[in-house]
Amino acid sequence: MSFLQILWFILIGVLFSGFFFLDGFDYGVGMAAKTLGHNEKERSQIIATIGPVWDANEVWLITAGGAMFASFPYWYASLFSGYYLILLIILVGLIIRGVSFEFRAKSPEPRKPFWDNAMAIGSFIAPFFLGVMFISMIKGMPLDAHGDMTAHFFDYFNWFSIVGGIALTLLTYLHGLNYIALKTKGVISDRAQNYSKALYWVLYVGEVIFALLLLFQTDFLQVHPILTLLCLVLIVGFSVAGHVANFVNKQGWAFFFSGLTLVSLVALIFCGLFPRVMISSISSKYDLMIQSASSSNYTLIVMTIATIILIPCILAYTIWSYWIFRKRIEMPAIGEGY
Repeated sequence: MSFLQILWFILIGVLFSGFFFLDGFDYGVGMAAKTLGHNEKERSQIIATIGPVWDANEVWLITAGGAMFASFPYWYASLFSGYYLILLIILVGLIIRGVSFEFRAKSPEPRKPFWDNAMAIGSFIAPFFLGVMFISMIKGMPLDAHGDMTAHFFDYFNWFSIVGGIALTLLTYLHGLNYIALKTKGVISDRAQNYSKALYWVLYVGEVIFALLLLFQTDFLQVHPILTLLCLVLIVGFSVAGHVANFVNKQGWAFFFSGLTLVSLVALIFCGLFPRVMISSISSKYDLMIQSASSSNYTLIVMTIATIILIPCILAYTIWSYWIFRKRIEMPAIGEGY
């Protein structure tokens, strides 16, 4: 296993971390538009918080998939073929959510509730099924010697993967609430903060159940005991820090810590997988390893050079765009907003 192979495994983890940190609060805001807003003006204020950035945040998922395709084509082939229907559902959810933003903004008042519902459904579908996919993957799927997956319904949907899907959905919802509290003024900010304070207690229960299932349903503790326990401690620790930040009215820190909770979850998955990229439930000798799943060394060198050139530009533009739209969103006048 070469340095570049390990580097690109880490970089894919970083890309997924960026995706969940940034697009995670988009999903939360999409769900909160329906559950937090009590009338049309409040929902428009909530949606306006992500209006300028939501589509750019999704690019992280596309970039992560593209990087996986280029650097680990055998991982990409096994994952995307084995999870074809799951990924199709996720794509449908993303399409529903994206369409709802545009159509809601242009629809007359009586039709806006329909697009509010569509946005909430699409924002729920994506994180839930992403959670099901990643958690069932680390539990182990029926992968044969050729890297082909012959899975059945209960391979995808079991207690562990369903709990993982619910936990990820709740995390993104809390992340969205913290973002709304940070980006809005008035009653919506206060309400989002109050919702967040209450839901953290539910999250703690979910994290305990998830940790117990992880320890019994995966081999993470046997393969990487220190890293696994460290990541679990970070997940709980950042959750507590975000909860405390809400109580002391530090909205920026609450948002930052809820994002780090999602990053820690991605770190847990990638640390537990290493040096594998796919785990076979048939036999450990069929596990797909980093070394056997990667592209050639020349391909990785070219990708690394391109990444060194492009990543600073992308990060600079992302930081600049968030700086431009840094102001808090006020309640819109009738007929204004998203």
